[in-house]
Amino acid sequence: MHASKKRALWIVNGTLAVIVILWTIPTIGLLISSIRQRDDIRSSGWWTVLPHQAWQDTGERLPIPEGQTRDQPITIEGKTATYAEWQQGVDMGDGRRIQWVGNLRLGELYVLNQNWTANTDFTLDNYGEVLAGREFEVRNADGSSTTVQGANLVGAFINSLTVTIPATIIPILIAAFAAYGFAWMRFPGRRILFIGVVAMLVVPLQIALVPILRDYVALGLNGTYLGIWLAHAGFGLPLAIYLFYNYMSNLPRDILESAFIDGASHFTVFIRLILPLSIPALAAFAIFQFLWVWNDYLVALIFLGLNNNIQVMTTQIAGLVGQRGQDWYLLTAGAFISMIVPLIVFFALQRYFVKGLMGGSVKG
Repeated sequence: MHASKKRALWIVNGTLAVIVILWTIPTIGLLISSIRQRDDIRSSGWWTVLPHQAWQDTGERLPIPEGQTRDQPITIEGKTATYAEWQQGVDMGDGRRIQWVGNLRLGELYVLNQNWTANTDFTLDNYGEVLAGREFEVRNADGSSTTVQGANLVGAFINSLTVTIPATIIPILIAAFAAYGFAWMRFPGRRILFIGVVAMLVVPLQIALVPILRDYVALGLNGTYLGIWLAHAGFGLPLAIYLFYNYMSNLPRDILESAFIDGASHFTVFIRLILPLSIPALAAFAIFQFLWVWNDYLVALIFLGLNNNIQVMTTQIAGLVGQRGQDWYLLTAGAFISMIVPLIVFFALQRYFVKGLMGGSVKG
C-alpha cells in the first residue's frame, strides 16, 4: 500500500477511534455513577473509581490554637492561613495536609497524607430502589439514617415497550406495502403521490401536534395507546416509504419477472420475494424508529399526558428529575435502565444497518 494511503488510513481510523472514545466515556461514567454509594456520588466524581492519589486521614490530631478569631489569619506549625482555608485544608510542605474539622472552638485539626486509593464501594441498591418502588433506609455520612421512597419504573418500562413495539411494527408494514406499490406497480398518480410522500419528510412534526391533538380529543383517542401508535406511525411513514422504495426499486428485476411469468400475484411476490430480500432496509428503519419512539418525550407528553398508569420511561424520568433532582444515584440508575433496551435492539440489528442505509441511498 502506498505511503500516502497508509497515512490517510491511520488518520481516518484514529479520528474514528477518538470519536468512539469521546462518545463512550459519558456512558461509562453513567454506568459507574449508577452503582456508586449515595454519599460517594455527591462528594466525588465517577472517575475516582480509578486509582488516584487522594488525601486520607492518618488518625493524628493536633491541638487547636487558642485565642483565634474568624477575621484574623491563623498560624499553625509555621503556616498562616484564614479560617476558611484551614477548613478546606492547607498543605504543610512536608507531605502533610492539615484540615480544620468542626467549628472554631470545638473543632479538631486532622492530619492528612496523600496516598493511592480508589473509590470502589459499589452497590446495586440504586437499581433496587428505582425498580422496586419501596422504601429504603439510607445511612448518612454523619451516622444518622434517612428513609427514602423508591421510584417504581417497572410500570413505565412496560408502558414504553407497549408504545414502542407497535409504533415500530405498524409503519414498517404499511410502508413496505406502499414502497412496493411505488416501485413495481403502475397506476395513475403514482409520481404525484410519491412526491407528496417525499415532501412530508421536510414537514416538522411540531406543527402537526396541535391539529392532531384536537382531532384526538374529538375522537376520544387522547391519552390512549392507539392514539400514540397512530401518531408515531404517521410521523415515521414518510421516511420509511422513501427508504424502502429506494431499496426495493434496486432489487433485480429478473427475479420478479420470472415470478410473474410463473403466475405469481403481486401479493405473493411481495411476501415471498420482496420482504426477505428487503430485510436490511427493514432492520435499518426499525432501529431508527425504535430508538426515536423509545427516547421520545414530546409526543408521549402530549398524547399520553402524565397519567401514572400509562407514563413511559421518558416522562417518568423527567418527573423523577423534578422530584429527586439532587439524588444523582437514582437518576443515573434510571437513565441506564432506559438505555438497556435500545442498546439490545441496536446490537441485534446492527449487521443490517449499514447495508440497509446504503441500499436506501442509491436512488433519491
